[in-house]
Amino acid sequence: MGEWTPTRPHDRHTAPALPAWLVPRPRLTDRLARGVRGALTVVVGPVGAGKTALALEWAHTRDLPGPLAWVTCDGQAERPGVFWPRVAGALREAGVELPAPVATAEEPVLVAALATALGRHGGPLVLVLDDFHAAPGSPIAEGVTSLLRHTGGALRLLVLARRDPPLHLHRMRLTGDVTELRTDDLAFDDRETAALLAQHGIDVRRQTVSALRRRTGGWAAGLRLAAMSMEKQDDPARFVAHFAGDDEAVTSYLIEEVLDQQPPGMRRLLLTTSVLERLNAELAAALAGEDAARHFTELVRENSFLQPVGQGWYRCHQMFADVLRACLRHETPGLVGLLHRQAANWLGAHGPLGEAVRHLLAVGDRDEAGRLIVRRLAIGQVLGLTRLRVPSELTGQTPERPPADEPEPVLLAAAVARTRGDDAACRDRLEHAGRLIAELPAEDTDRTARCALAHAVVRMARSRSRDPGAARLAAADAEAAGLSVPAAELAERPEILALTLVIRGGAEIRSGRLKAAEATLTAGLKAAGAAGNGALRRDCLVELALLETVRGRFRAADELVTLATQPPLPAWGAAAPSSACLHLVRAWVELARGAPLRTRHELVRAHSVLRELPDPFLTEVAALVARLAAAVENGGGRAAVHLHDLLAPSRLPQPVLRAVGPACASVLASARTGPAATAVAPAAVDLVPDGAEPLSARERDVLDRLARMMSTEEIAEDLYISVNTVKTHLKSVYRKLSVTRRSAAVRRARELQLL
Repeated sequence: MGEWTPTRPHDRHTAPALPAWLVPRPRLTDRLARGVRGALTVVVGPVGAGKTALALEWAHTRDLPGPLAWVTCDGQAERPGVFWPRVAGALREAGVELPAPVATAEEPVLVAALATALGRHGGPLVLVLDDFHAAPGSPIAEGVTSLLRHTGGALRLLVLARRDPPLHLHRMRLTGDVTELRTDDLAFDDRETAALLAQHGIDVRRQTVSALRRRTGGWAAGLRLAAMSMEKQDDPARFVAHFAGDDEAVTSYLIEEVLDQQPPGMRRLLLTTSVLERLNAELAAALAGEDAARHFTELVRENSFLQPVGQGWYRCHQMFADVLRACLRHETPGLVGLLHRQAANWLGAHGPLGEAVRHLLAVGDRDEAGRLIVRRLAIGQVLGLTRLRVPSELTGQTPERPPADEPEPVLLAAAVARTRGDDAACRDRLEHAGRLIAELPAEDTDRTARCALAHAVVRMARSRSRDPGAARLAAADAEAAGLSVPAAELAERPEILALTLVIRGGAEIRSGRLKAAEATLTAGLKAAGAAGNGALRRDCLVELALLETVRGRFRAADELVTLATQPPLPAWGAAAPSSACLHLVRAWVELARGAPLRTRHELVRAHSVLRELPDPFLTEVAALVARLAAAVENGGGRAAVHLHDLLAPSRLPQPVLRAVGPACASVLASARTGPAATAVAPAAVDLVPDGAEPLSARERDVLDRLARMMSTEEIAEDLYISVNTVKTHLKSVYRKLSVTRRSAAVRRARELQLL
């Protein structure tokens, strides 16, 4: 470790000596140096977080705003009769002139005398209170608050504590008079971790340093204990791979310094809730009982190993949690399984499903996990249809054959098999589950509907890329089952709606119901966005592009395909259900641009996908595009003859042929005269009709985002305007374009070449 040259601190200085083992942390001493320009700086972190070391580095290496008085407190055992004489003595050593009898005065008088002396001192003075743990409302806490309030800015207070000091922090935050460094700020980064290891003669790869920092959470004491153990290891990297809170040195340190210092009720609460990844007051009460849960507020206030994660939830530092779990297993081994089940019951009803499933897996109960997932309509999380996913332990292993008397565990096994790519197992378990669902009691309609819906969702996920007909049947079954499920619950699972709509929308295109398909796919696009499913959103865009292609709106189709192939949407794979559709749309667009050679390249790609994932409709579309490309390469000929020759062999549904005919005619016409605007937008009008009111710049902005399939809320967020303002602009756009719907506005705007 290289040495650094400290800047000269203030002459009057009562801080302890700088330890030789200190790791320089300039990023944090910079923050302390800025903080002490204000009235109060607070450094809060658990035992061993490096609070005192940081303050010492700052005191010895930075220019101070004035003299420094350092007081090392007695923690929770602090008594006023000891505390205030220490403060007075430190201030006197720092150069503050105090009357001789002040140290023996009653507390209010003493505090007033200190405030007066600091006011007369003439310049700012920094008072450090190390290991300050006064209780809220205690005489010491009230005295320090009063001292800070009545010194007129002469006092700069730096408090080092394991919990928030009771110094009216909320009030000072409002006025901007407090600087705070907390556990996350104190965590070592990779550079500091490497410097600490170097002090022990340990030189390891950067990846090993990062792994150790992640395992310890950057906790300074954990890193130091690990380094001391690594000195004795022949293979430090292997040691880091297995280093955790059950390490003997870490366990001994935390038990002695933290766990054994807790009163019995607090200790019991810590151990009981250690099985949890996160906890709040209600969950703590469910596991530890109401009596123990009464300590919860005090627990989160007193223990900086518990960090808030929002909305009343807290997460325990990983290494401390490991120690607590080890103690729980040692002291009450029979309680661990019961606690996991109690946690699963509460979380299954009130909390995140993934955490409930993790607790069930901890006790090996996959059957109950299946019941919970199906009851909560969460089979999509197993299939990867949502942002939220079930724990990887659920899908990472092939389960034993599920029991034959309940459908829910079998449905879970089918979804896991689908996720793992085991199609034969997925098929067999779907058939098995179907038989079990049919045997459910007729009066249990709710359970039957939930099982039938999960069955249909797995079938849709399995069939949409290999058997479009079967996928359409599964989508119909999902819609039928969904009618018997409470609408509010189903609305919380947009992934089910998104998957159903993209399949139904594709079926409507293939049957020639083009208007219905547009509405269905637009709704599916919104549902996929709500579910956070980029793949389904991408597939909706490509199906919409196919729809626009069939209508002959090649420019719109090209825009949709461009959106579907750009981040953040996922990259394409050969097995993606809409991959063939993508290549066919590109083939049409290239042909409309007068580039038949590129069309041939896209057709080759489409045929390659269709050989693996057959789709009769897309195969017919590909054949039509191939005949049209051949006609274009031959110069177009007489349009009427060629159009008849093109369409006659096609087995596409008549409504589709009627829609695609004008598009083919436009492409043939452009082949005679060269690529023209008619090839990109048939029957397009160049200008807004005479007498029509032009769109404002903001209305054009809104219209542009409509064309990108953004919702009203998304447009408002993107343009930094309110939802009501967006709706006002939309009404104006509809009026000026003489339309009544979003899709019609986009279509009309493209015809008028406004997009």
